[in-house]
Amino acid sequence: QPARTRGWLEALGRGKFKPGEWTAIPTDDTGTPALRQVVVGVENASSIWAYASLPGSLPAGRSYRLSVVGASAGAREATAAALSWALGSYEYDFLKTSVVPRRVQPARPTLLWPAECDRAAVARAATATYLCRDLITTPCEQLGPADLERAARDLAALHTGATVTAVTGDALLSANFPMIHAVGRAAGAGREPRLVELRWGRAGAPKVALVGKGVMFDTGGLDIKPSAAMLTMKKDMGGAAHALGLASMVMSSGLDISLRVLLPIVENSISGCAFRPGDVLVARNGVTTEIGNTDAEGRLILADALVYASEEAPELIIDMATLTGASRVALGADVPSIFSNDDALARELQRLSRDEQDQVWHLPLWEGYRKQLTGCVADLKNVGAGAYGGAITAALYLREFVGSRALKKRAARGGGGEGGVGVGAAAERAEDEDEDEEAGGAPAAGPQWLHMDVMAYNQASSPGRPEGGEAMGMRAFFALLQQRYGGGPPVAP
Repeated sequence: QPARTRGWLEALGRGKFKPGEWTAIPTDDTGTPALRQVVVGVENASSIWAYASLPGSLPAGRSYRLSVVGASAGAREATAAALSWALGSYEYDFLKTSVVPRRVQPARPTLLWPAECDRAAVARAATATYLCRDLITTPCEQLGPADLERAARDLAALHTGATVTAVTGDALLSANFPMIHAVGRAAGAGREPRLVELRWGRAGAPKVALVGKGVMFDTGGLDIKPSAAMLTMKKDMGGAAHALGLASMVMSSGLDISLRVLLPIVENSISGCAFRPGDVLVARNGVTTEIGNTDAEGRLILADALVYASEEAPELIIDMATLTGASRVALGADVPSIFSNDDALARELQRLSRDEQDQVWHLPLWEGYRKQLTGCVADLKNVGAGAYGGAITAALYLREFVGSRALKKRAARGGGGEGGVGVGAAAERAEDEDEDEEAGGAPAAGPQWLHMDVMAYNQASSPGRPEGGEAMGMRAFFALLQQRYGGGPPVAP
């Protein structure tokens, strides 16, 4: 620091700063005092939260240039600083009538792009995070099933070649998405269940499928939640929001993949036609599930979508869901759990999440718990036994609907019911894979699968992380896709 700056700080008794604290330094001239410099306390210049408090606390109407003192200031620090500022600039005030319109507010403080900053990476991550936060924070009254479909269409309109289709209401039955229909059929007119599909990318490129749980509001169904547990259930579509956010990052970066985003969208409502405890529902592949609890509905709609994703034999299937409280008990609210049929892939994602400061944690698909899902009057139950291991049993349930395991069962049942599509070649591939395994040879390559169980919500505000919807693990998943399909490792913030 210049001697004059040190002198000012010493005179003010500010030799040390806590993280986020700042002091203004005036100009050198003897005229009207003016702001020349702001000194900010930073614990870790590489942290994406280091500067997140500043957009809301520094004098407005000014632009600031970053100069890191006492630490390296390369591309990593520059990119982290810009992303930190962007995340700290986020506000959700669309529904507040007392807020001064932004067009007449003083201009917010801005950060000039730091030298060596990866501007594209910052813009990509900030845009996707804002989208994810906006969707999750918006109440269900303003964001119903049709509105989330519209959000997918709006996103597709921003990217050349992206298309969106939807199957809605009773058409889900003829299109063979019976569990999506069963879970969502109790909602009122205009809030019908649907399966929304977004496609983008080059034909012939590696296929990647993203599946996002879109429960717009979860009452628990006939196994109704207590009021305290229901209060934040607008966030139960957080998996779909994450899938759209990740799709935004993929399309903005131009990764060479054939992307398919599947959003099963419902409201888990209560009415005379709601599905019931003890009912047996039939999935897209014909597998039957005995309902032990109507509040375990997310895995049911994901099952139909995962079978549908498997039919095109993608290289990789990623599903994202606000699925269980058990995952929060295990890891807390800030760290999503991940499960995979490929432990090496899960470990790599966990490593990248640390580098991206977007931590996820690998939990096991423990086979010892699989027997808890064996049904009494059906193939499966949708809940495990007892209060323990719920995140694992939920993941084990989803695994039944992924890849060759799901398609073999479908083939054995002749397609899983009227209206089934895409059975032939995919089912034959599934049978071939299982024959290879039974013969003792190396199993044929099936789709790799990653499942994320995420909170998707900040319960209290902190710098850069306001109370409300939050993107968790999304940047880590993008880093994995970028490393795999983007021609090199990502530049981590």
